[in-house]
Amino acid sequence: MTTVAPAPEALTDHTGKPRPMFDMPLTYEQARLGTAFHEAGHAVLSMAYGMHIATSEVIAWEPEPGKWAVTGSTTSQTPNTPPWHYAAQCAAGEIAHVQYLMAYGLWTPERAAACAADHDRELAIDVLAQFGFRLGRDHAPEGGKSWGMVRGMARRKVCYLWREIWTVAHAMTERTVLTGDEIAALTGLVNPPFEGVRNDDADH
Repeated sequence: MTTVAPAPEALTDHTGKPRPMFDMPLTYEQARLGTAFHEAGHAVLSMAYGMHIATSEVIAWEPEPGKWAVTGSTTSQTPNTPPWHYAAQCAAGEIAHVQYLMAYGLWTPERAAACAADHDRELAIDVLAQFGFRLGRDHAPEGGKSWGMVRGMARRKVCYLWREIWTVAHAMTERTVLTGDEIAALTGLVNPPFEGVRNDDADH
């Protein structure tokens, strides 16, 4: 863990606004692994859907003596990705994070609420809107889907790929940063070739 805070862009959403920080009553090691599961959820679903992953990482620092904070980032390239697959990978981080709490006997309503990643939802809404797809926060707009429907898609995929997510999360918490090629080697998934401009799905 570093004593230096991450770059400002690591703590903001895609619009440049600060992402909310939640106090999760866990040890540092538990919180770090939970964040690794969040990022692994994004990375594994993205790769399974045919997106190129550059890196996925846990970012931990000491904002003041005796205190710690943790976040993460997954950098990907998503050209020609079906819009609802993109939205599902946005939802996968929070779902994998909550699933981690349940799998390790750490789940409480308060901890589950602290996994909330509204910035991922807002990113999905804005990106899909650019391509004419309608994603509603709490309802299914005409011709579109609700965030709840997208979460359902992501939850099924997270369950199906849980072994891969588990493997990546544990490797990430040990190594801090994984490249897409390392994730592919760990999981047997294919990391498609890099084709141009990367997107930072920075998280989370």
